[in-house]
Amino acid sequence: MKVMRLRKPGGLENLYLDDIAPREPGAGEIRVRVHATSLNYHDYIVVKGGIPTPDGRVPMSDGAGVVEAVGEGVSEFKVGDSVVSTFFPLWWTGEATPEWIAQVPGDRSDGFASQTVTMAAKAFTHPPKGYTHAEAATLTCAGLTAWRALVVDGQIKPGATVLVQGTGGVSIFALQFAKALGATVIATSSSDEKLERLKKMGADHLINYKSNPDWGVAARAFTGGRGVDHVVEIGGAGTMNQSIMATRMGGHIALIGVLAGFAGPVNTAAIMGNQVKVMGLFVGNREHQQDMIRSIDVSGIKPVIDCSFPLEGLADAFRKQESGTHFGKICVEY
Repeated sequence: MKVMRLRKPGGLENLYLDDIAPREPGAGEIRVRVHATSLNYHDYIVVKGGIPTPDGRVPMSDGAGVVEAVGEGVSEFKVGDSVVSTFFPLWWTGEATPEWIAQVPGDRSDGFASQTVTMAAKAFTHPPKGYTHAEAATLTCAGLTAWRALVVDGQIKPGATVLVQGTGGVSIFALQFAKALGATVIATSSSDEKLERLKKMGADHLINYKSNPDWGVAARAFTGGRGVDHVVEIGGAGTMNQSIMATRMGGHIALIGVLAGFAGPVNTAAIMGNQVKVMGLFVGNREHQQDMIRSIDVSGIKPVIDCSFPLEGLADAFRKQESGTHFGKICVEY
């Protein structure tokens, strides 16, 4: 069985293929023949050495494939079922606890850059009907993050206005979920070409933040000066003040990413004065994922996959991610 490992101290040049024997499932476990994973910023930080891991760690938090064997006591899955992993294998329902979010595959434990994994059955769910393994693998982190931002935490209502940033996996899922739920979407990007693609996907208003650095003011103008109801904030400190400017009094900012900066000055007076709710979030639980998948089965939403690489090309997949030229998700299929 082929598996991709990461040598300490990390770096794309330290990814290497290895062979290991598959493990038979114990009680409550299933063995899965993994067919796809998808790249997230979290995975990139891990392989670059930004999150220290033991020597030989198997990276990648997302995985989808087919059940090969079932351990004693497992009734939810059978051999031949398609499955998709959960980001937090121990966080099944309710609010997060430090213990429940401690075991992220590819980080605190071996992940899905492997042809076969044996894990607890509760670490998986059924995927949406008709999804390929690559499509399913995009849901674990990016899809569920967007779903939780808008539906679980945001309690989005039809007619709401949502601001999404860029063209990565979370932002595109947020656009798709928002439109499926009857919202108006304002989309930002530094590329006019990518903005046109977002328009074809249903974005109602477009802002090039490179040519219009005061995009928060521009977004507010699209709402007649009221401000947007929800911002899916992936930039962090570097974009937060513009997001605050764009948000209506009492609106909601889902703080998801730090792509534009881990720390920096934030206009806390504007947050207070406009009673803006800033909620940090990190993916979601198993129950959230199951709810999202039921919704996808009704809406028919399909993820946008930019390109796929073979397992041995994982480093090249991350180089593609580094380039910033992708639109949607990058997958690895094997």
